[in-house]
Amino acid sequence: MKHVSVLLHETVDLLNVKPDGIYVDGTLGRGGHAGLLISKLTTGHLYAFDKDEQAIAESRENLKEALDKVTFIHNDFRYMQEELSRYGIEHVDGVMMDLGVSSPQFDDPARGFSYRYDARLDMRMDQEQSKDAWQVVNTYPYQELVRILREYGEERYAVQIARAIERRRQDGPIDTTFQLVDVIRSALPEKELHKKGHPAKQTFQALRIEVNDELDSLERGLREACGMLNVHGRCAVITFHSLEDRLVKKTFKDLSSAPFVAPKIPLKADQMEQASFLLVNKKPVVADEQELAENHRSHSAKLRVIERIRGV
Repeated sequence: MKHVSVLLHETVDLLNVKPDGIYVDGTLGRGGHAGLLISKLTTGHLYAFDKDEQAIAESRENLKEALDKVTFIHNDFRYMQEELSRYGIEHVDGVMMDLGVSSPQFDDPARGFSYRYDARLDMRMDQEQSKDAWQVVNTYPYQELVRILREYGEERYAVQIARAIERRRQDGPIDTTFQLVDVIRSALPEKELHKKGHPAKQTFQALRIEVNDELDSLERGLREACGMLNVHGRCAVITFHSLEDRLVKKTFKDLSSAPFVAPKIPLKADQMEQASFLLVNKKPVVADEQELAENHRSHSAKLRVIERIRGV
């Protein structure tokens, strides 16, 4: 159940932490990144978000030596501005997000995130929400299942898997992760079953993203985070799959690009509107060889950082 934070020092170092600054951890998890950031604060403060109450409870214990420097918020980081306004916070000096599912969530069979353990289909990061993977698998119509598998799982056999799910649930609900894995296997060609990697990986990713509304949450959360940054404040985001990374890359590119002005409009250089943000790293930071060897979760991790350079 141990969780090893990915790109830990790279993320906190690139935030350029000010000892008296106000910071946000949008994805607290077990508090790895938060703990290192807090160690650099004197009079500063960290506001830590997580949808998972269990993660907050464990982080509260892990960070017990510095509870005066952290405020825990049980909510999705997409509501960052609304939640922080309750504490009188309008602007911050940095935001970090370590996206996806933490190792303890994957490794807890009861949470139903993993195809490696047999458990009820769940996959909820927020255990208080009603929608879970069971509901998606057993109640979504065929076309909606195809859309989810294609868009969120980039699954080339989305049609076949959705059809197999549709046929299987005519005999009764698909209750567990292993039952779903069997359905997925039955839908795939023999050659696919012998390829490297688990045949259910992309389907489980798609269901998890749907259950937790991860991409919509990320898109709004990025805008909220960057909108709150002080000048020279930074936002650092770690992604683990191509859908997340493309969204972060596009958002950061849009924010760091000057507004388009038609060439025929006669404006002097000092009249041209400038971009308010600057990409800190044009190419993503990835794990070094040592981290790759010590933490398998780091293999797909990419870190992108943006800085506000003008206007608030």
